[in-house]
Amino acid sequence: MRHFDFAPLYRSTVGFDRLVSLLDGISGVDNDGTTYPPYNIERLGDNQYRITMAVAGFSEAEINIEVKEQALSVKGEKKPAEKEPQYLHRGIATRTFERRFQLADHVEVSGAELKDGLLHIDLVRNVPEKLKPRQIPVGNGAKQISASA
Repeated sequence: MRHFDFAPLYRSTVGFDRLVSLLDGISGVDNDGTTYPPYNIERLGDNQYRITMAVAGFSEAEINIEVKEQALSVKGEKKPAEKEPQYLHRGIATRTFERRFQLADHVEVSGAELKDGLLHIDLVRNVPEKLKPRQIPVGNGAKQISASA
């Protein structure tokens, strides 16, 4: 069920269509409601983050991580076994999945590690120097003339 109507924002803003599309996307309308695989998003520091996904049963070769246009996509595709075991109970899901995360500006993937059935994806925000706040000295109004003339 949709709780917010973003249509008025489309009518009254210019250049923010990507932001409104992102808000529209996270509202759950386009999401198929899947919760597999479960994941956590952690803040490790001021500019460091980590996504941890539970991917039990998947090997490194069966997981594909891709970043394209500020979207992180994690895909898992289990290769079919030569001989499928006969299960009495099957509680560990090893089905194909694709999970997408929208990354903010200047957020980059710094690495990924699969350990103990958990996939850790480390992210770092690298803000360029020209976009960081800087101090502007205040002068007294007197202009200095160079003596090179």
